[in-house]
Amino acid sequence: MAVNTLRKGKGHGEGRLSAESGPLFQEHPVGSPVRGAAARQSSRGPGHSFPRGRAQALGASLSVQRVPGEHQPKLPLIPLGSGSKAQPCLAFSLQIFINNEWHDAVSKKTFPTINPATGEVICQVAEGDKADVDKAVQAAKAAFQLGSPWRRMDASHRGKLLNRLADLIERDRAYLAALETLDNGKPYAISYLVDLDMVVKCLRYFAGWSDKFHGKTIPLDGDFFCYTRHEPVGVCGQIIPWNFPLLMQAWKLGPALATGNVVVMKVAEQTPLSALYVANLIKEAGFPPGVVNIIPGYGPTAGAAISSHMDIDKVAFTGSTEVGHLIQKAAAESNLKRVTLELGGKSPNIIMSDADMDWAVDQAHFALFFNQGQCCCAGSRTYVQEDVYNEFVERSVEKAKARVVGNPFDFKTEQGPQVDEEQFKKILGYISTGQREGAKLLCGGNPAADRGYFIQPTVFGDVQDSMTIAREEIFGPVMQILKFKTIEEVIERANDSKYGLAAAVFTKDLDKANFVSQSLRAGTVWINCYDVFGAQAPFGGYKASGNGRELGEYGLEAYVEVKNVTIKIPQKNS
Repeated sequence: MAVNTLRKGKGHGEGRLSAESGPLFQEHPVGSPVRGAAARQSSRGPGHSFPRGRAQALGASLSVQRVPGEHQPKLPLIPLGSGSKAQPCLAFSLQIFINNEWHDAVSKKTFPTINPATGEVICQVAEGDKADVDKAVQAAKAAFQLGSPWRRMDASHRGKLLNRLADLIERDRAYLAALETLDNGKPYAISYLVDLDMVVKCLRYFAGWSDKFHGKTIPLDGDFFCYTRHEPVGVCGQIIPWNFPLLMQAWKLGPALATGNVVVMKVAEQTPLSALYVANLIKEAGFPPGVVNIIPGYGPTAGAAISSHMDIDKVAFTGSTEVGHLIQKAAAESNLKRVTLELGGKSPNIIMSDADMDWAVDQAHFALFFNQGQCCCAGSRTYVQEDVYNEFVERSVEKAKARVVGNPFDFKTEQGPQVDEEQFKKILGYISTGQREGAKLLCGGNPAADRGYFIQPTVFGDVQDSMTIAREEIFGPVMQILKFKTIEEVIERANDSKYGLAAAVFTKDLDKANFVSQSLRAGTVWINCYDVFGAQAPFGGYKASGNGRELGEYGLEAYVEVKNVTIKIPQKNS
């Protein structure tokens, strides 16, 4: 593991950082105001805004972290104080967004959101539960009534509103990226250049579908005129995860709003800030009251209330397979609402001996370590053909050791902290299990800092299919490398998993690539690449990785009911 502005601590071993290290362990730019403001928030309740002073401190942290050099990304700082009309609103509510208004939780409860780089409280956020879900559903139902402004709105105008929302997100892109990094821990460069870019493209893509996803006429026998209508499902419950908060919000809102639905969304308790900021932009864009309602809260309370609500017509969830089971069961036991699930994965990444080795090593590293390993489709079972296994392992270890871990607001950082203490401990537990079961720890394996939830980039070799780390989703920066001999063998082993979200194969032989891609039971197969996403292409899983598809034209299907209308006519002519 490499460090950027951070120094290794003495006596802690490879890659471990001490309290005397660089900027990450100096007083965090938002440290002091966070502690004071957080204490005040607790006593006052959540009915106050995210402090402007804290946002300014955050902007200052970005300005001092800028890295010179022609090869550095040209990332903007948070725009502050210029008086331009294109300024974001640097104060936003930490309450519950219902009917285009901000509300305290009915219970008046709040919960802390934590900066994973320091373990410190950022602020207190309103804690929604069943009572708040009930309020949000009532607002959504009112917005969906026949004759309401939303139901009477032209489809093309729904597209205009989505494009306007994309414009506002683009305007406030630097601020949103900073919020995402503060709350989630991912490097600011990734938040700004990757996540926010995909958010804007996703919303614009679905804006374009608003007046193009429609029914058709059908040549029914006899004197009849027959056609279909694509009608919105109605009230859609949406539960989004913490690993890509803004992006998953866009993946859910885009198709739902393009097709005329109304939304009650629960955001992850670990990362509520960016989604709450977007709530302000939804109102600013001109969406009618009640069309989008956003509730921060916990899964067993707010999430469960959405899944079992009798007046919610559909639920979409991205998260763990275990919770997916609970949601599908609750939906079945309530009103048989439709369910789409994007769940866990243990994706095989197959490296054939004829692959371009430089490219395969780079892509396999990216496939696992991107987003701190917190990707449902991470290439977490790296199968390498035996005659190139040793070379691949050696080069993968070198690359992992060189990975830059540190302050997520430093533009040189490649890996930030895990999202919270629970995930941090869970990942370290899997590393211990891997060692205990006989996998060879080749690098990493320990915390990477004395505070915050940083873990060293870790590589295991000599992994066997029966080992826990080869079968269960780790969701962290832990690479597992397995050896195989033949293409038939690796296909059988790759498919021997309860998951089926994604897979990849690296080879120069197109016939091999096509054979493997057709043989793997996975919703996405990448050939000589990994994690290539676009709003145009569908994404979803086989088996325990979920059902339904998001993105692309396929992603619209779960949000419409198809109605057949047949009319008796005096005479039909061709």
